Amino acid sequence: MLQKVVEVAKEAGELIKADFGKHHSVEYKSNLSDLVTETDKKSEKLITDFIKKEFPSHNILSEEGSGKEGNSDYLWVIDPVDGTTNFAHGLPIFAVSIGVVKNGEIIAGVVYDIMRNVIYSAEKGSGSFANGKKLSVSKNSDLRKSLLVTGFPYNVSENPNNVYGKFIAFLKNSRAVRRLGSAAIDCCYVAEGVFDGFWEVSLHPWDICAGKLIIEEAGGKVTNFKGEEVSIFSVEFLSSNGYVHEKMMKILLEN
Repeated sequence: MLQKVVEVAKEAGELIKADFGKHHSVEYKSNLSDLVTETDKKSEKLITDFIKKEFPSHNILSEEGSGKEGNSDYLWVIDPVDGTTNFAHGLPIFAVSIGVVKNGEIIAGVVYDIMRNVIYSAEKGSGSFANGKKLSVSKNSDLRKSLLVTGFPYNVSENPNNVYGKFIAFLKNSRAVRRLGSAAIDCCYVAEGVFDGFWEVSLHPWDICAGKLIIEEAGGKVTNFKGEEVSIFSVEFLSSNGYVHEKMMKILLEN
């Protein structure tokens, strides 16, 4: 199954790459920051058509709404273009993200970092890989030497969960904080040891399903801001190499 997930992620990625840099008709969902392009829809259709053909009984949860509900133990969770705003503006940081859940447990995850041509993949209990190379989180335990990453929700102007205060606190207590615009890629870079930690609020299942497993299988830790276990439907998402997790939690809870 993992190989099939990789195959369809690559196919969708080639479609997206072919559209990159072209003029796009843009629609808006919740507000002017929440975009969808025709490429999102084409990528989603390609992936969901594939699943319906290969695994016709499986359920599908996808960002642009072409899901499929049923009684299957399996649920495919899809972000056809994670980083649509980047894509629409010509910024080459976006991915295809596909996670497979069985009876509530993530069993497979693939993130295709399209413009770098890197396939991040994980299967439950089998480790995480980037183009076949085994991944491991960083070993840094000093938050002040940490490179962190975050993202902001589409209603950032309302400052939900005091996102401004948390961001400033981490700026003051880490080496640097980045903001790439693709939660799936953020997760993979934690798994790869590029980032020491990643936090965000108001993410959706398709943003983190594959990435959560990839981090955990690389030896990382994923919880909410209180250190509790999270599901793909959780409001808070904190992931790290494990070594700076408690220190990140402390800042998140104090701000």
